[in-house]
Amino acid sequence: MSNSELFKKGLEIRKAVVGAEYVDKSLASADEFTMPLQELVTEYCWGAVWGREDLPRKTRSMLNLAMISILNRPHELKLHINGALRNGVTREEIREVFLQVGIYAGVPAAIDSFRIAREVFESLDKKA
Repeated sequence: MSNSELFKKGLEIRKAVVGAEYVDKSLASADEFTMPLQELVTEYCWGAVWGREDLPRKTRSMLNLAMISILNRPHELKLHINGALRNGVTREEIREVFLQVGIYAGVPAAIDSFRIAREVFESLDKKA
């Protein structure tokens, strides 16, 4: 596993946004084939991009929600809805992001995103 400063920075940010439990599980389950992807994602996605200070994490989360919704990646969307909430994005702001997705990227993407968000919210409400 990489020990670069960028990897360490990315690991800290990744854990803060999507949760240490998820990140630790992803790294622990990585094998020789998948570890290079984990290193790439941690170092460059989380360290090099999320580690930049020109956009706050809340804004980056909102952008991610829109892009992941449009790309139809439900697993990642669920993960990033939780991350967005950790970054201070409100449920109302999440709703607004998905309404905008519906207008610019299509209603089916918005419908699926609303459904996934509701599942996340219900799961969180049960834990509260």
